[in-house]
Amino acid sequence: MKVKIRNSSRKRARSTGFRTRQKTAAGRKVNRRQRKRHGAI
Repeated sequence: MKVKIRNSSRKRARSTGFRTRQKTAAGRKVNRRQRKRHGAI
């Protein structure tokens, strides 16, 4: 049985993407942490 609700990849990218995170101080901190873990994003 399939789940009725589907995640919209575009909407999700807009709300949790790199550019959106860059707009807040906490988000920039997250991006820094990701960069440390994975190299350049």
